[in-house]
Amino acid sequence: MARKAVIARERKREKLVARYAAKRRALKEAGDYEGLDKLPRNSSPVRLHNRCKLTGRPKGYMRKFGISRVTFREMASDGKIPGVTKASW
Repeated sequence: MARKAVIARERKREKLVARYAAKRRALKEAGDYEGLDKLPRNSSPVRLHNRCKLTGRPKGYMRKFGISRVTFREMASDGKIPGVTKASW
């Protein structure tokens, strides 16, 4: 499990990106790059990193489910993800 501070920092970035999205879009269309420089750095969507919603793990993230591969495997084995079954042939 990732440190709580790291998870909180990522959530804070997500909120900043959402708050400044419209302003950032307007500045880009106007070509005002000096105005873009004055916005907070963490308001840029490039600085976001996909993390597991349950554990905060940064690697092995599965976009379709929003969780890491480790958490996905545990939940799939327990039958907690509908429609997912273990392959056998």
